[in-house]
Amino acid sequence: METIGFLMDGFAVALTPYNLMFALFGAFVGTLIGCLPGLGPANGVAILIPLAFTLGLPPETAMILLTSVYAGAMYGGRISSILLNIPGDEPAMMTCLDGYPMAQQGRAADALAISAIASFAGSLIGTIGLIILAPVLARFALTFGPVEYFALFMLAFATLGGITGKNPMKTVIAAALGIMISTVGIDISTGTQRYTAGVLEMYEGIDFILAIVGLFAISELLFFVEARMGKGRSKVKVGKLTLSFKEIVSTIPTQLRGGVLGFIAGVLPGAGASLGSFISYTLEKSVIGKKGRFGEGDIRGVVAPEAGNNGAASGALVPMLTLGVPGSGTTAVLLAMLISLNITPGPLMFTQNADIVWGVIAALLIGNVLLLILNIPMIGVFVRLLSVPPMYLLPIVTMVAFVGIYSISHSTFDLYFMIVFGVGGFILRKLEIPMVPIILGLLLGPEMEKNLGHALILSDGDWMTLWSSPLAIGLWLVAGLGLVLPTLVGPIIRRRMRSAIKEGPVSD
Repeated sequence: METIGFLMDGFAVALTPYNLMFALFGAFVGTLIGCLPGLGPANGVAILIPLAFTLGLPPETAMILLTSVYAGAMYGGRISSILLNIPGDEPAMMTCLDGYPMAQQGRAADALAISAIASFAGSLIGTIGLIILAPVLARFALTFGPVEYFALFMLAFATLGGITGKNPMKTVIAAALGIMISTVGIDISTGTQRYTAGVLEMYEGIDFILAIVGLFAISELLFFVEARMGKGRSKVKVGKLTLSFKEIVSTIPTQLRGGVLGFIAGVLPGAGASLGSFISYTLEKSVIGKKGRFGEGDIRGVVAPEAGNNGAASGALVPMLTLGVPGSGTTAVLLAMLISLNITPGPLMFTQNADIVWGVIAALLIGNVLLLILNIPMIGVFVRLLSVPPMYLLPIVTMVAFVGIYSISHSTFDLYFMIVFGVGGFILRKLEIPMVPIILGLLLGPEMEKNLGHALILSDGDWMTLWSSPLAIGLWLVAGLGLVLPTLVGPIIRRRMRSAIKEGPVSD
C-alpha cells in the first residue's frame, strides 16, 4: 500500500500541465530521434540534455522530459526497421526479420500499428516490474557498505559490454580511459592537483555533461559530415491499416512473454535490450514452432522483439535508480543528468528525492499512453521525416548542443572542450571503442575512489577487506563471470543473431 501511495504522489507530479507538456514533447522528439537510423536513445537523450539546462527546467521536469525521450526513442526505432529494413538502433534489429516482409506485402501500416501496441505492452510490463522491484532493491541496498559498493561498481564495469559485446578488451580499455579522465582535478582527500596542467578551468575536474554531449552528439555530427551530409530517403508508402481486433488479441500471449523476458534482461547486468529482443524473438519462434511463418512476415515476429526491447528499457532503470549503477547506455546518460542536478542516485533517493523518483515512474506510465496515442495516427508524419536530409537536421542539433552547454557555465572553454571530446569520440568510434564505458568511468570513478578510500581507512589499509563479506564476494564472482561470459558465450549468441538476420529479408 505504501508503494501505491508513493505512485499516486508521483502522478500528482507528472500530471501537472507543465510536466505533462514536456512529457508529450519528449515522447514526440524521442520517436523522431528513434526513427532516424543511427541515432538511438542514448544519442537522443544526450542531445536533449543541453536543452533542459537552457530552459532552466526543475529536476523533476528535466528527468520527465529525458525519460520520455528515452521511451519515445525505443518506440521510434521500429519505424525504419519495418519500412527500410534498417534498424534505428541495435535492439530493433530483430524487428527487421518480420517487419520488413510485412511492409513488402503491403502491410506496413499493420506492422507499424502492432509494433506500437507491442511496445506499449512491453513498456507497461517493464514499468510495473520497476514499481514492484525498485523499492525492494532500494531497501536491500541500504545494507551496502563501502566494500560492497566498490565491488558493485566493479561489477558494473565488468558487465557493461554485455554478453553480446563484440570485444570485451575494448570495453575494459574504454572504462579505464573514463576512470583516468575522472581523476583530473583536485583530490578531495589531499587537496593535490592531478593532471590539471596548471589550467584553472580543470581544477574542478572534467564536467561529464561536456563529455557526454561531445562523445555522443558532436561525434555523431562528425559521422554525418563524413558521409557528406547524406541525401534524404525516398518516401515510403505505408498503405491502409487493415489490422483486425482478432489479430491484436491473438498476440497478447506474445506481448506478455516478450515484456517479461525483456524486463528481466534489462535488470540483469550485462544483458540489455539487444539480448532481450533476441531472446523474446527466439523463444516465440520455438513456442509457435511450425505453425508460424517467422522471417516471412509473421505478425508475432514483430510483436515479440518490440515487447522485449521496450520491457528491457524500463528494466534498465531499476539498477540506475536503486543502486546508482546504470543498466544500459541510455540510463548511463540519465545517471549523469541526475548527478549534474546534485541528486545522488541510489537507495537514499527513494526517501530524499521521492518526488523525482516516483514522478519519473508515473511519467513513464503516462508517456507510454501518450506514445500509443501519438504513434498510430501520426505514423505518416514520422514516415515523412525519414525523407528529410540530415543537412537540415544537423544545424538544429548543433545549435541545441552549443547553446545548452554555454548556458550551463557561460564559458567558451567548455565549448572548446566539448569539441575536443567530440573529435576524440569520433576517433574512438572509428576504432570501434564503445563510448558508454568512458561515460560510466567518468560518472562512477569518483565514487569508486571514495568508497575504496573509506574501506581501506576502516580496515587500517588491509586490502583483504574488499573480500571480507559474503555479499562482496558474490558481487566479485558475478563481475568475474561478466568478464568471462562475453568471451565464451558472446560469440555463440552473436553468431545466432547474425544467422537469424541473414535468414530474414534483405533490403533492396
